[in-house]
Amino acid sequence: MMIDNALYQSYFTSLLTGDKKRCLAIVQDLLEKNIEIRELYAQLFQRSMYKIGELWEANEISVAREHLATSITERMLNACYPYTFTGRDSGKKVLVACAINEHHQLGGKMVADIFEIHGWDSQFLGTNTPIKELLSFADEIKPELIALSFAVSSNLSVLKVTVEAIQAEFGDLDIFVGGQAFVWAGTDILKEFPGIHYIETLAHLEEIL
Repeated sequence: MMIDNALYQSYFTSLLTGDKKRCLAIVQDLLEKNIEIRELYAQLFQRSMYKIGELWEANEISVAREHLATSITERMLNACYPYTFTGRDSGKKVLVACAINEHHQLGGKMVADIFEIHGWDSQFLGTNTPIKELLSFADEIKPELIALSFAVSSNLSVLKVTVEAIQAEFGDLDIFVGGQAFVWAGTDILKEFPGIHYIETLAHLEEIL
């Protein structure tokens, strides 16, 4: 099911102006029409928040407006949460976290939900996860892979130390990275880590899973 541009624009305008009731009405209508969660996330939530990020980076909207859009989108994700449990069980675990000093968790949350849809037991630690705590929890739950979200390009400075710490502790454990930070800063930094898998979009993650 494709979300046409008119509906997207209606949702985006409502998001930008803080009309959460209209946003929820649109989302609920799509859920009632049995839209795939992955399509809802990619075509509505991811697309709209990427645009919000572009407007913020260009100083066309305020930080307050960006925070409001983020808060509303988190509410929309919560409304979708019951639909992410499909009954499938892959028997696999994934640990999803946002890097140190990373206070944007929407991307990580959507990634965690996509794993859930595919039957993974997804453990999402949220924002600003200290490396020590990340390693400790990974040792506790023994995941098949760790996924790290980077939304702000300035936070890529901690990528190297985080990846090195994970690899030192867990050897060849699979590591996925992704987020808007790589859109702004590029992916050249990942050339230093040949064993790291860069997830460009939610659709890309779907292809891998």
